[in-house]
Amino acid sequence: MKRFDEMTAEELRQAKEELIKRYKDYQDLHLSLNMARGNPSVDQLALSMPMLDALNSKSDCHDESGMDARNYGGLLGLPEARKFGAEYMGVSSADEIIVNGNSSLNFMYDSLVRAMLTGNKDSDKPWKDCGKIKWLCPVPGYDRHFTICEMLGIEMINIPLTEWGPDMDMIREYVKDPQVKGMWCVPKFTNPYGGSYSDEAIKELAALEPAAKDFRIFCDNAYTAHYIYKNTPVLNLLEEAKKAGHGDMVFMFGSTSKITFPGAGVAFFAASVDNIKFIEKQANVEIISWDKMNMLRHLRFFKNIDGLYAQMDKHAAILKPRFDAVLNGLEKELSGKGAGTWVKPDGGYFVTFMATKGTAKRVYQLCKEAGVTMTPAGATHPYHADPDDSYLRIAPSFPSVDTLEKAIEILAISAQIATIEKLEA
Repeated sequence: MKRFDEMTAEELRQAKEELIKRYKDYQDLHLSLNMARGNPSVDQLALSMPMLDALNSKSDCHDESGMDARNYGGLLGLPEARKFGAEYMGVSSADEIIVNGNSSLNFMYDSLVRAMLTGNKDSDKPWKDCGKIKWLCPVPGYDRHFTICEMLGIEMINIPLTEWGPDMDMIREYVKDPQVKGMWCVPKFTNPYGGSYSDEAIKELAALEPAAKDFRIFCDNAYTAHYIYKNTPVLNLLEEAKKAGHGDMVFMFGSTSKITFPGAGVAFFAASVDNIKFIEKQANVEIISWDKMNMLRHLRFFKNIDGLYAQMDKHAAILKPRFDAVLNGLEKELSGKGAGTWVKPDGGYFVTFMATKGTAKRVYQLCKEAGVTMTPAGATHPYHADPDDSYLRIAPSFPSVDTLEKAIEILAISAQIATIEKLEA
């Protein structure tokens, strides 16, 4: 079959007519298919149910250090949990770890709010008193990162993300501005591409010389253990920053939210020892201690870091057929037609679909009207403003394989209809 942009007007009309018939057949089924958020499936959640038996009324609730997890204290987390967190986050010392609540996103938000209200350890004044604060945002990226900045009134600057990593020339230029106080990054299994930063990109980020001495890279390790097709090795940004003499520049965040239970995981924060000491004083105002019983449940369930990665093997076995369904469906329906491209991820939770330029919102609308819910077009960019109106994020984890096959067919039909409409305009 010809590409749509190579067809005559009559050929386009006939192709569109056939596609609309297929589309209406799906509409008549009144489906309700959801590919919007990266929720683990029921099968994935079941993997962690034995963790609920790790503690009971007869359990010894002290960790190996002797700390009683039932009581107050231990603002930085159980010592044993901090050691586990250091292994998971890939840093050299438990002294560089705070084990906190169940959500790394929560701690990202708190860290930005603390900087706005009181500054970082090397700030001359709180960011709220510094005029218009700016933040670098590799795109496509994670909508919730952008929402935090938007709510706090932080101006976001798009930085193109490639298979290599973010555009470092742009970053080096922007950080000359002292109003640029930080950036987001997801080095391993990026959201939504599912690729990873190269060693060169990590080293160049670690070597940055920002004009703002309190500049921070917020490094989100959300998917660092979530391989699907390839467990890509990635340099640790905090470790590389320490080697470059910039250890205070990096804040790293991670959790077990999609490894155990999304609403009841354990979150980890990694930073230089000096940053940890400073943030401990700030956090002491907010909370007396985090949920150490949940830390203890996780420790006894996993036993060690190898136990966590054994759990990830089970997750990958559940996720791979779902990702296969998406990728095979896109290949079957769209290959060679010029109605969109997509990225095969190594890991993570998403497949990125790039619709024909100027059609993503229309594709989203068509999918919705046929019973397929997706993350809205534009969510991959700050302010929901994708300048190309192209990016759509597919979340394959929660639906069944059969559901995904139907949903991807509807997405592909919608992408083709939208492409023809664009060519006809």
